[in-house]
Amino acid sequence: MSKEKIIVGLDIGSTKICALVGRKDSYGKLEILGMGKAESHGVIRGVVTNIDKTVTAIAEAIEEAEKQSGIDIRVVNVGIAGQHIKSMTQRGSISRNSNEDEITIHDVNRLINEMYRTVTPPGNEIIHVMPQDYTVDFETGIKEPVGMSGVRLEADFNIITAQTSAIRNIKRCVERCGLSIENLILEPIASSMAVLTEEEREAGIVLVDIGGGTTDVAVFYENIIRHTAVIPFGGHIITSDIKEGCKIMESQAEKLKVKFGTALAEEADLNTFVSIPGLKGRSPREISLRNLAHIIEARMQEIIELVHNEIIKSGYVNKLVGGIVITGGGAQLKCCQKIFQYMTGMDTRIGHPNEYLGKSIAADAKNPMYATTVGLVLAGFKAIDDRLGPQAVVTSGKTTVAKSEKTAGGSDFFRKIIERTKNLLLDDVSDKNTNY
Repeated sequence: MSKEKIIVGLDIGSTKICALVGRKDSYGKLEILGMGKAESHGVIRGVVTNIDKTVTAIAEAIEEAEKQSGIDIRVVNVGIAGQHIKSMTQRGSISRNSNEDEITIHDVNRLINEMYRTVTPPGNEIIHVMPQDYTVDFETGIKEPVGMSGVRLEADFNIITAQTSAIRNIKRCVERCGLSIENLILEPIASSMAVLTEEEREAGIVLVDIGGGTTDVAVFYENIIRHTAVIPFGGHIITSDIKEGCKIMESQAEKLKVKFGTALAEEADLNTFVSIPGLKGRSPREISLRNLAHIIEARMQEIIELVHNEIIKSGYVNKLVGGIVITGGGAQLKCCQKIFQYMTGMDTRIGHPNEYLGKSIAADAKNPMYATTVGLVLAGFKAIDDRLGPQAVVTSGKTTVAKSEKTAGGSDFFRKIIERTKNLLLDDVSDKNTNY
């Protein structure tokens, strides 16, 4: 892929909408050319609920990114998240005509395409089909079936679905800003690209992205995404708890959380109080930092319990050598790392999206809250599935296979991610001529 190719990531989140313009430098690192952000008022728990407000925020973020980078932005990589995202495990198989010739990448593609026919609940669409382990003629545990001989090819798949209406609302918002979507990517996958190392994904690790409206969970083992989940709680619910518990305005609650909040009550000073201005004609309110910490800790415990349940549900809880990586805006909460370690018993670190960053004019890009946006840019430069072999070449959002098919190990994962989501986004051609 050309190092001069420029990719734009657009994160449509519950708290902020961020656009990031980047390209690869001569060292293969991501160089940030420009960054734009705006407050998000039309998105709740990762789902667009007000198209007009979302369009305004997207336009503001894109305009700022264009000014900073000097690039005329027309195509973007967009993330998708929300409580409507569901994950399930299915098994699929195909039969080949002969076992005389070897299994090719096209056989693997045929198996993957068959899985897109899996029946889903009404109003839902399959957005990602992620192969786990393959079976060739009842020989199990195969990571690379290409090049083997066999008649029956089977695999377990992690299938992720999203609401069709949520996909179309994202499409409408982006198109009304004069943009087109190149790739639509599940946000935990994007975040993992920005904060996880290859060694961590191989050893086994859990990515926890604590956003404003949701907390995204992704479990990796042997370089494969084994389980994903979206928990409908994030930073906003903590702010809401503070607002109710302290009887203050929401804006004041948010400032309290950011400046004085801690996830462990025992770390807060018992004798320290903060004065909050009262409404007109009313006296200020004194807030104890210990009481504030108790409110935050109670909600964090609930979120962590739900995260831990998803880790257990994945079946890999005892195999994750890398422990947990926390990222997203919620990872900046004081003592967040400690409370995760206390409650799960797993090694934990904060994930900053600087693993693959080079020169950047936007210092903020290294903040955990921009992990998803950085990952969306990185997704335009590399295949999502590390098992995609060196003979696979990504061009214009599609994966093609070079002449030496037999050495192209793994599945055409990037193609299934990109082409399938493109089809979902373009399935209603008449939308392009509709005024919203």
